[in-house]
Amino acid sequence: MEKKMRTAQEIRDDIKELDQRIAELFEKRMRYTEELALAKKEEGAPVYDKNREDEKLADITRNRSNPFIVKGLEEVFIQIMSISRKYQYHMIRQRDRYIENYFTEVPELVMFPDTRVVYPGVPGSFSEMACEKFFGKETDHYGVTTFKEVAFALNNGDADYGVLPIENSSAGDVTGVYNILLDNDVCIVGEVFVKVEHCLLGLPGSRVEEIDLVISHPQGLMQSAPYLDTLDVELKSVENTAIAAERVARDGNPRHAAVASRRAAENYGLEILAENINFEASNETRFVILSKKRQYTSDAGKISISFSLLHESGTLYNILSHFLYNDLNLSHIESVPLPDRQWEYRFYIDVTGNLHDTEVRNALQGVRAEVADFKILGNY
Repeated sequence: MEKKMRTAQEIRDDIKELDQRIAELFEKRMRYTEELALAKKEEGAPVYDKNREDEKLADITRNRSNPFIVKGLEEVFIQIMSISRKYQYHMIRQRDRYIENYFTEVPELVMFPDTRVVYPGVPGSFSEMACEKFFGKETDHYGVTTFKEVAFALNNGDADYGVLPIENSSAGDVTGVYNILLDNDVCIVGEVFVKVEHCLLGLPGSRVEEIDLVISHPQGLMQSAPYLDTLDVELKSVENTAIAAERVARDGNPRHAAVASRRAAENYGLEILAENINFEASNETRFVILSKKRQYTSDAGKISISFSLLHESGTLYNILSHFLYNDLNLSHIESVPLPDRQWEYRFYIDVTGNLHDTEVRNALQGVRAEVADFKILGNY
């Protein structure tokens, strides 16, 4: 006699019963996790032991022939062990020596009458505008040619604070700035946003239709690309938008123009040939304030971190879930391939919170234990 096929509802009932048993077993496992966390704390053992977890995965999947089941078990237990680690960090709540040793909490940023601020570019640049917006026009500030020179000035003690553009709302991250933050012993201590309104600037009497060369910073050219594409011109990159304006004024060629600010036009005696040429009217650039002092203010609300990961299934999710389990919000994430390390990536992440918050310290302890090249870029 042919066996009667069960109905979908009968099968669902059995799965429901099994799921309840799995949930009860998971809860029991987490009770063991509590004990394990306290035992590790007593023994001084680390929460994360990759070799041990790899052995567990190998043991669980051993002698199972169905590749789908093997893959599924790996995925399930990777997540179970990840959740277990997060629970252990929560239970142990150890002091974070990394933060305590490298960062100092202060009521506010220290400013003296002789405080000096360095920015990339020349007077009239958006970087100078950011500098004056954050520190005030009366603070002693000066420009240098390149982004790297800002870090050099801080390292050499020539300046107390530096200003660098890091992100634009329409063109994305500013190339090279994250590398400067990694390669130099500097810390983000603040940020400021400057509205970007690009203009096409030329010598007095110049005409747009006669322009054959337009120069600017790569971001200025990128942010104005739709307009520039309507012109039959050569594009040339220079270090800064205001430097471009200065060069057009100095060269005296009526067929050359610069993409720069209205303020740069005033500073260098240029004429605005076209205004508001950036393709997004709400275009803003975010600038970070840098210091040699690793400090953060008591009311700081954003933390920037960096780390690298192998390009393996689930690795990024497991790291980001540390913030999820501690109710922290991510506001920015960027990935960059690592040079000479195939399929490995460095991530830059902004998360809300302050380094004195317990939830922040729990999350960062977990992340730091499970990644390579971890660095807190600043809390501001």
